[in-house]
Amino acid sequence: MTAAPDSPGQKAGLPTVVFVHGAFADSSSWNGVIANLKRRGYPAMAVANPLRDVQQDAAYVRSVVDSIEGPVVMVAHSYGGIVITEAADGAANVKALVYVASVSPDVGESVLDLISKYPGSELGTSIKMVPFRLPDGSTSMEQYIETDKFPAVFAADVDPDLAALMAVTQRPAAQSAQTGSVTKTAWKSIPSWTLISKQDKGIPPDLQRFMADRAGSTTVEVDGSHAVAVSQPGQVADLIDTAARATAG
Repeated sequence: MTAAPDSPGQKAGLPTVVFVHGAFADSSSWNGVIANLKRRGYPAMAVANPLRDVQQDAAYVRSVVDSIEGPVVMVAHSYGGIVITEAADGAANVKALVYVASVSPDVGESVLDLISKYPGSELGTSIKMVPFRLPDGSTSMEQYIETDKFPAVFAADVDPDLAALMAVTQRPAAQSAQTGSVTKTAWKSIPSWTLISKQDKGIPPDLQRFMADRAGSTTVEVDGSHAVAVSQPGQVADLIDTAARATAG
């Protein structure tokens, strides 16, 4: 899964942009952003985040990052933010972190902890819990957004037909992913940028602002939903480009 060493972007000294999706989404949620960055010459890779457990997910993402030659900019959406916060710590090739409508936790914090800090999230009243069997034979729970609520809660500014398709193709997250916490905090040693989605009904905008301020993150605010990477890929790509150029060399 290593980016091609002779790609135009790497020849030009551009970093590989590694995308990590969050819960209720998949790697295709980055398609518009990737297409935009490809036109600018950036190599890119969208990781299939397992959405099972914070530590396991972070270890998997870190293994992908470690396989890439040259500098990396890591970009995360939603729950993906907790994954890159853990995974990027100590990774010498990671030059910048970009949080897009995302969480950026401190040590000991989980997604559930953070979302409870500020009002405005509608996820709690939209989640359907479904049991699934673990390898040891025990049963755990995973979470979906109810399909009829998905467009309004997750993707209010996305084309309705696409939002409906996203609802039925969503990737569920294990409950343990939402309650697990980080043990490392990459944003304390790696510069970060944050895109705040002002109409977000998943992660409240005030929570996004709190986390960005705490991390000393460079921020931009966009009048978008939680699925801002789908609805406004150009603005997301612009922020990634800014982060990459600011940390080049």
